[in-house]
Order: sequence, then structure tokens, then C-alpha cells
Amino acid sequence: MEMDESLNVLGGPLTPCSTLPLTGFFRDGCCNTSDDDVGSHTVCVLATEEFLESQKQSGNDLITPWPQYAFPGVKPGERWCLCASRWLEAYRNGVPPKVFLESTHKRALEIIPLELLERFDADDFD
Repeated sequence: MEMDESLNVLGGPLTPCSTLPLTGFFRDGCCNTSDDDVGSHTVCVLATEEFLESQKQSGNDLITPWPQYAFPGVKPGERWCLCASRWLEAYRNGVPPKVFLESTHKRALEIIPLELLERFDADDFD
């Protein structure tokens, strides 16, 4: 399984998203990806309760821990590498989580336009 080059949506080096909880398709703390990552877990988001509940309602339960898959469950206020299509779904449902652009892999741009991600840049809300 060969990992894609670790570049973010801005063209720079991909920075870590979260090690607590440990996130990413490769569980390396970064939103790295490869051709094996069918879901494109490339968008580093800041989870909110509203977003997590919306995802659970649409069949993507990020709240419930699954220890057998080393998945601790995501809590509001935590960062997580989300599938690009799930972020777009959340946007369309009116509950898009904020995004950390430097921690979001460039392959997210295959699904989400950069201009849209930039509108939800977490660093603009500090």
C-alpha cells in the first residue's frame, strides 16, 4: 500500500491533524491517503456536536467507539480526518465542520473545491 505524497490543499507539507484521538486512514495522525483509501479520509475537521449527530443520522457514526478497529469515537472539540464526500454531505446539510487546511490532504480537492474549503478554514475563526 503506497502512500500518496504528503501535501496539503495549499501545496505545502501536510501537518498532523490529531494524535489524540489517533486519526487518519493510516492511523498516523495525518490525513494521508493512497489508492487503497476508497473513502478519501483527507479532510482534517474540528468536530462539533451538531456535525457528529448529523453524521450519525446519515449512517456515519463517528461517536460510538469501536475498539476492535482501534477507533475511540470522536468527541466535540476533537480533530478528525474525515472522508471528503462526508464533508461535502455535511456542507449540503448545513452542518459543515471547520477545516484545518494545512492538515487537509490535496486529494480532497478531487471532491471539494479549494474555495469552498477556504470558507470554513478553522484558522480564520480563532
